[in-house]
Amino acid sequence: MLGVLAGFFVVWSIILVGMFVGRRKVLGENARSVLSALTFFVASPALLFETLSKAKLHDVFAAPLLVTAVGAMVTAAIFFVIVRFLLKRTVPESLMSSMSASLANSANLGIPIAVYVLGDASYVAPLLIFQLAFFTPLFLMALDATTSSHRTTPAGFALMILKNPMIVGSALGLVVAGTGWQVPELVMQPVHLIGGAAIPAMLIAFGMSLNGSRPLQAAAGRRADTLLASAFKLVVHPAIAYAFARMLGMEGQALFAVVVTSALPTAQNVFVAASRYRTGITVAKDTVLITTVVAVPAMIGVALLLT
Repeated sequence: MLGVLAGFFVVWSIILVGMFVGRRKVLGENARSVLSALTFFVASPALLFETLSKAKLHDVFAAPLLVTAVGAMVTAAIFFVIVRFLLKRTVPESLMSSMSASLANSANLGIPIAVYVLGDASYVAPLLIFQLAFFTPLFLMALDATTSSHRTTPAGFALMILKNPMIVGSALGLVVAGTGWQVPELVMQPVHLIGGAAIPAMLIAFGMSLNGSRPLQAAAGRRADTLLASAFKLVVHPAIAYAFARMLGMEGQALFAVVVTSALPTAQNVFVAASRYRTGITVAKDTVLITTVVAVPAMIGVALLLT
């Protein structure tokens, strides 16, 4: 238990550094964008490649991937029914709100939590791969089908997945793990050094993003939607993951990992999607803010319950 709390302490310490640096503008006006781009396009793919190239494929996929998929999809389905038929929202808005309630921040917070709290970045790989390769494109295709703008072809979605640098890094790492090929040390050393920049840069950028966050200021009649989506993301989603994992006989560190990763906050790219489709913007923005602020304490609560 002390090791888990120590991991959360490390994560929060770096987040607080990011908040301080961002508030004082020590790194300039565009620092957050630069750090985010560095982690997304360079450092995170390197870290995922190195980690997954050494992983056992059965530990990455099999039960953890199944729990990840079922937890997210059941959470989204239940939430969609509630907002569509009880709160009487439109189909596009219901889809976007369901995305807010079930799509986790698997990269910017998920990877640091996996490393410092769970002890291995590969624990977040099932979530990251499922979301990037299937869950997010599924939502976007549904939004495309129910709105009149930004129509995208299936080939366009496939290209979007293949162009994602974290999918590329993960896929290459899994190929190395599956074939058993030993990457030359001369190649792995720079990959290791670049990947080492991912977590501190992620958490500092994450901390910078929290400055000035004021959720529910412009609720526009969607306060109930926002609070419900936040509760689903931080409580219902991990509870469903826990129940299904126990049904599969998972226990110990594997059970702890799938529940903690399910309790991650709403992904920031949900707000990007809401802005693109011009629906559910308020719920997406406020759910990201609320779950981001509350997520780490919520995950500490999960840790206390499971350890």
